[in-house]
Amino acid sequence: MAIRTYISIITLNINGLKTPSKRHRLAEWIQKQDPYTCCLQETHFTSRDTYKLKVRGWKKIFHANRNQKKAGLAILISDKIDLKMKKILRDKEGYYIMNKGSIQEEDITILNIYATNIGSSQYRRQLLTTLKGKIDNNTIIVGDFNTPLTAMDRSSRQKISKETQALNEALD
Repeated sequence: MAIRTYISIITLNINGLKTPSKRHRLAEWIQKQDPYTCCLQETHFTSRDTYKLKVRGWKKIFHANRNQKKAGLAILISDKIDLKMKKILRDKEGYYIMNKGSIQEEDITILNIYATNIGSSQYRRQLLTTLKGKIDNNTIIVGDFNTPLTAMDRSSRQKISKETQALNEALD
């Protein structure tokens, strides 16, 4: 097995994994992309459903779910990478999950966030303030923020709000 000098991460809002065919297509897509890490938003799993997400070659799967079939996140770690987990933080509502660990003795933190359309700017600000002490230079933040962060994400007529500017600054 060759050692890569980078870590590849894919992220995807999947808008629910209720059907076996969708879970199968997702597993095939992940295997075809061949990343080290895959972060999913809106799994719509409850804690009793998490066993349904299986991908060959991906034994480390971490979930943040609520009791209703809404929101939900997952971080999948490929068996090809030797990630030693140190700590997992998650909220009960399924809107964020943070995995702290190390790869080849280098610390890494992966923060996967899903912000709903309703009240998302306030939620993002509150979440980033809450987690500020746990975020460092080795933190990779991914997710669905439900706001256009760059010019590529928005229409030509759409303006960048002050809240989006503040989010970009916080992410930087």
